[in-house]
Amino acid sequence: MAKFGYLGNFVLFCILLGIVGCGNAQLQLNFYAKSCPQAEKIIQDYVQKHIPNAPSDAAALLRLQFHDCFVRGCDASVLLNFTSSTKNQTEKVAVPNQTLRGFSFIDGVKKAVEAECPGVVSCADIVALVARDSVVVTGGPYWNVPTGRRDGRISNASEALANIPPPTSNFSSLQTSFAGKGLDLKDLILLSGAHTIGVSHCPSFSSRLYNFTGVWGKQDPSLDRIYAANLKMKCKSINDNTTIVEMDPGSSSKFDLSYYQLVLKRKGLFQSDAALTTSATTKSYINQLVQGSLQQFNAEFGLAMEKMGRIQVKTGSAGEIRKHCAAVNT
Repeated sequence: MAKFGYLGNFVLFCILLGIVGCGNAQLQLNFYAKSCPQAEKIIQDYVQKHIPNAPSDAAALLRLQFHDCFVRGCDASVLLNFTSSTKNQTEKVAVPNQTLRGFSFIDGVKKAVEAECPGVVSCADIVALVARDSVVVTGGPYWNVPTGRRDGRISNASEALANIPPPTSNFSSLQTSFAGKGLDLKDLILLSGAHTIGVSHCPSFSSRLYNFTGVWGKQDPSLDRIYAANLKMKCKSINDNTTIVEMDPGSSSKFDLSYYQLVLKRKGLFQSDAALTTSATTKSYINQLVQGSLQQFNAEFGLAMEKMGRIQVKTGSAGEIRKHCAAVNT
């Protein structure tokens, strides 16, 4: 950014750059090197201690960052609880977030960091670092996490519903949603690769089995029939709200290319997975990933995660550093 020598030019550049914009200029690696030098090690140690006992939490914590960054940017607004004083329904209670997990994990990390450096490390940075470290512990890729984010003070359920792309999304809506956050089609494909680990509840995809396009008894024709039959054996009715299913069958605890291979075979769990093959551009890129190396995917996935982690960040004097991640400071 050095070539934008004048403030006016820099501001203009920021406006043109869009959502993944100005605040991220102030993010930097090892932001807490002086103010809390042990912060990132404390976080890493906590993750390394707890994730091996519950490896599925890695996918949950990765999803938590995605849901945070897509609403008001990466500001930990997804962590805030409802408060009786404002009567405000927060992001947590919105439909897309009702199956989110990892809140108590983040609280545990925050407590450990606060014991070392009270009021210094933001919950937003903890969410970003925990997501990365959790994936690494499960054998997945490492990526840089610049820090210096500050925590937001506003959280609205309606904004989560409006901004988080649902699993029923078609390609057009996915493209629009990601573009609105400054992310391109390559980012869409790479970040969808997070579905290589973790599980999902039946309601996220059961309409593909029993009620496609609102027609009772209709099955999504883009879904492999044998795979659909297997899913119906697990999710026995459209009213099943409790059963969980692997997003990447047989490989849901391993960060690999299996997810993309299944998508090409019409065995993606969600409509949004199947939608990735309806564009020649994205389908071509999926084929490139499948034909390439895991190392190449890991590197590109990491870059996409770093880019996502810069969405609308609050830095400098914006926002605050919460004392407790579930509540704004009083």
